[in-house]
Amino acid sequence: MYLIDTSVVIDALKGTVNEKTGLYGALIDRGIPYGISVYTYYEVLQGVKGDRAFEDVRLALSTIPHYRLESSESYAAAAEIYRRCRASGITPRSSVDLLIAQTAVENNLILLHNDRDFDLMTACIKELEVR
Repeated sequence: MYLIDTSVVIDALKGTVNEKTGLYGALIDRGIPYGISVYTYYEVLQGVKGDRAFEDVRLALSTIPHYRLESSESYAAAAEIYRRCRASGITPRSSVDLLIAQTAVENNLILLHNDRDFDLMTACIKELEVR
């Protein structure tokens, strides 16, 4: 099961062709289950220009399963990812990305993204899993 990050959804909506949008298209074509986080839903919609486009994108995204963090401990875990990254000399640029990463971890999902911050966070997340 895949969690599609905001970076890939936006590229797909723009019609951008790259490795990640190609993988996203392949998931859809093959009927492989995927979803988005509620944070991706929010981030994509906040960038849509025009009322008609907003409604079209909102309706399209509403048909995709949404994943969310369920407890305050989930947010503490996301903060711990940030803390571990900072201790390793990495500064994630977006708190929302940390919440998306934690959503993937908690739901045991493969995160499909086109954002280098997730690549940098991977080592910090693995470090937490070993503890």
